[in-house]
Amino acid sequence: MANNLPSEFDVIVIGTGLPESIIAAACSRSGQRVLHVDSRSYYGGNWASFSFSGLLSWLKEYQESSDTVNESPAWQEQILENEEAIALSRKDRTIQHVEVFCYASQDLHEDVEEAGALQKNHASVTSVNSTVAADSVCLPKEDESLSTVSCEIPAEQTPSSNPESAPEVNDVEAIEEKENDCNDKTCMQATSEKETSENVPTAENTAEQPKKNMITYSQIVKEGRKFNIDLVSKLLYSRGLLIELLIKSNVSRYAEFKNITRILAFREGRVEQVPCSRADVFNSKQLTMVEKRMLMKFLTFCMEYEEHPDEYKAYEEMTFSEYLKTQKLTPNLQHFVLHSIAMTSEATSTTIDGLKATKNFLRCLGRYGNTPFLFPLYGQGELPQCFCRMCAVFGGIYCLHHSVQCLVVDKDSRKCKAIIDQFGQRIISKHFIVEDSYFSENTCSNIQYRQISRAILITDRSVLKTDSDQQISILTVPASEPGTSAVRVIELCSSTMTCMKGTYLVHLTCTSSKTAREDLEPVVQKLFTPYTETEIENEEVEKPRLLWALYFNMRDSSDISRNSYNDLSSNVYICSGPDCGLGNDNAVKQAEALFQQICPNEDFCPPPPNPEDIVLDGDSLQPEPSESSSILPTNSETPKESPYLGNPEEPSE
Repeated sequence: MANNLPSEFDVIVIGTGLPESIIAAACSRSGQRVLHVDSRSYYGGNWASFSFSGLLSWLKEYQESSDTVNESPAWQEQILENEEAIALSRKDRTIQHVEVFCYASQDLHEDVEEAGALQKNHASVTSVNSTVAADSVCLPKEDESLSTVSCEIPAEQTPSSNPESAPEVNDVEAIEEKENDCNDKTCMQATSEKETSENVPTAENTAEQPKKNMITYSQIVKEGRKFNIDLVSKLLYSRGLLIELLIKSNVSRYAEFKNITRILAFREGRVEQVPCSRADVFNSKQLTMVEKRMLMKFLTFCMEYEEHPDEYKAYEEMTFSEYLKTQKLTPNLQHFVLHSIAMTSEATSTTIDGLKATKNFLRCLGRYGNTPFLFPLYGQGELPQCFCRMCAVFGGIYCLHHSVQCLVVDKDSRKCKAIIDQFGQRIISKHFIVEDSYFSENTCSNIQYRQISRAILITDRSVLKTDSDQQISILTVPASEPGTSAVRVIELCSSTMTCMKGTYLVHLTCTSSKTAREDLEPVVQKLFTPYTETEIENEEVEKPRLLWALYFNMRDSSDISRNSYNDLSSNVYICSGPDCGLGNDNAVKQAEALFQQICPNEDFCPPPPNPEDIVLDGDSLQPEPSESSSILPTNSETPKESPYLGNPEEPSE
């Protein structure tokens, strides 16, 4: 029970985003007593993934949340004379300018609902041409299997709770448990194919019978649990910090991964595939033989650029884009290197930035596939849950939907000594880790946040059609005018377990200069066409059809100096939300830096102990750590066949 929590911990973590979850796991692994709370009803914060109905409910919460917060004076009475309180915000202000558009035929009947979903509540969502049915929040998969302490919240104290849908929660959990029993990836795919075979056409029939296979909004709603839609769009570099941490800590056994199968470029209004490996370069029909030699020579130099400083020292002050023009590269090759290999800003990235990014890209090639990137099955939101599970295995206590009213600070020492939660319970701790969005406007009054523009699209086919309909692609669309940013496009197929069969889930991301729709809609119009019945009846259109679209701006709190926050105690540590970068290195660096401040002499997320090496000493040893050491056997299959991460010492090329 939430109101029976222990009264003292070593570390209290507020927020379940990726950095906070990594820190919680590391602290729990090192023997600290950890309490991990989140006022939301799901894991991940802005790193979360939702089913389609869950995403609509998430949108509904932002639409209906009021700026006025009902303050309870009960906790204020617990503040003593020699103490002061830092009130935490109960309204999430990290998401803005939300707009939803539905282009698919809206033949939505009252009796059509997502399979296994909660009772539907219809609600208007910000849109120009649609009214969308928002379902109750669908809990993230495997929450119930995290070995956590469950915290029951009375209905009247649950923010935006729906009394009518509350009794249905147990049914949803039972359904999710049944789905989670099928741990084999092949089993999940087979189920997916079986359930959608009646509604979704095969690739061969799509061109021959377009009208018969028209995808409707009701079909998307009905198959909504096949979607796992990420709020933040990222990939994992195969030799990045997060992959190394997953392998080192053995947390990788809680997740499965897919290779990104191709890297695309947008040039002169066309989408093209970029050759990455040596074999791709020499097999490419887009490049002349002279260009192939030029490219291989330049990429070889980038791998060893630090050994040849004379080659680039004179160009350090210029941008990487200008530096490429001084090399013996054609405009075609310059475009590929800048936007599809280095993936750096044309206007702001220096020569050194570009060379570092190119080398990082090249050294990640070949470890798990023919591109440097991996994507977690079921979405990015699985990763925070993996680290939360590790924390729980080593004794961490979890409470979702559990608000913290304030931090209690001692006036004399200026150190934070406790929190007061929504039940008025005072919980003492030595260290407090708080996600940025939980701080009130008073604490953040001097901060100017950057914004990330995001778009999430559901389409009917890939931006670059090939023989296979199971391609996972990344594409960079260059900035169209000065002052704007390049747009990163990640296209996911149904084999990633993020969308229903016969559709693609497309994520667009860039640094904001305007609202998300103003930043991203021009790129959407270049790549896609709205899904209309008129076009279905005519000849097949060149561009993929757009079925559904969501635009929103997300706060980027990375790189905010700690000194920018007002009146923070030295034992209160801040975690930022997602940044705009493609990888997850910022989250891992942040987590490790904070962990070293809390536990300066401890190893960061060491491997779990081997059960055979454990020496029992009375009753002092808890059984949980031995569970975490059940390591998956090394898989000798090729990386494409096996979604599990291998040993870091494996051959890389």
